[in-house]
Amino acid sequence: MDWSKIKTIFILTFLVLDIYLVYQFMNTRDATQYEILKEATLEEKLRNDDITYGELPDTKKKEQYLSVRAKVFTSEETEKVKGQSFSLGDGTSIEAKLEKPFKLTSKFQPAELSDFIKANIFAGEQYKFWSKNDEAGTITYYQEHDSKTFYYNSNAKLTFFFNENNEVTSYKQTYLEIIDELSDAEELLPPLRALETLYKKGLLKPKSKITDFELGYSTLVNLTSSHVVTPTWRIEVDGKENLFVHAFEGRVLSLSDKENTITE
Repeated sequence: MDWSKIKTIFILTFLVLDIYLVYQFMNTRDATQYEILKEATLEEKLRNDDITYGELPDTKKKEQYLSVRAKVFTSEETEKVKGQSFSLGDGTSIEAKLEKPFKLTSKFQPAELSDFIKANIFAGEQYKFWSKNDEAGTITYYQEHDSKTFYYNSNAKLTFFFNENNEVTSYKQTYLEIIDELSDAEELLPPLRALETLYKKGLLKPKSKITDFELGYSTLVNLTSSHVVTPTWRIEVDGKENLFVHAFEGRVLSLSDKENTITE
């Protein structure tokens, strides 16, 4: 056998093997780099579209679905409050008229009503300011549970009515009672994934700024005398628009003041 031919065959064989190994290495490296880039894609897209956000909420704590019901008020709960006349309607709401109107400043701040709410409203410390509507003459608060707001829930709402003289003349209140915590505690959808959901749906426009990001509750199921609420991410955009994402499933939720109402 010609030794030079054998040597040539070995050299060619090893050369082909080296080429194959280099090819496999390059493919593996590219795949790894692709995975790394894929993890950073959302942040890059947000940055490229000049969509900014601050520190995102911590999601170490697990949450649960809640079963809640509208509270039925009694006259005993209102008769101790002075300076107001009350109507309980069907019992699930308090409608009160102030004997002496409460004057607001021209540049209203929620702190103006804080003391009044704590002193005169049932469980007043559980309500958080939501909005002021000058056209409708209303100031709206929503109830909280464990520092989480019941978003757009008409059964967990406190509404003040003010006149053309900027005086609060009356209010209406509803209140939710917690019946039970349902199911086992579940992991929350990470805030960044909630942003990803909104971004993919085209709900985050270029140059948007996330101005607030918090966890609350929205209605999942309406029953006859109770309903189930689910943890919900509220993402405030540019200080004026609220977007909502189911904090377990990652679905975008469309909430309004006409939703989340218990039907008795």
